[in-house]
Amino acid sequence: MEQRAFTVRLDTDQASDLEAVAAADGVSIAEVIREAVADRIVARRQDPAFQARIRSIMDQNQRVLERLAE
Repeated sequence: MEQRAFTVRLDTDQASDLEAVAAADGVSIAEVIREAVADRIVARRQDPAFQARIRSIMDQNQRVLERLAE
């Protein structure tokens, strides 16, 4: 699987908490972040309001693409 790198800036307290969570779970900080992102994506996929916003954006983009293709 292809991977992409991101930079995340956290305040000192969040960074310390993140380090403690990773240490307590015996995993890397990167793994804790990946799990948190995965959980967030699952939650958004299950949120009807979010899904409606996504569909609206897709519809708007589709109309623009169709207009540009003319």
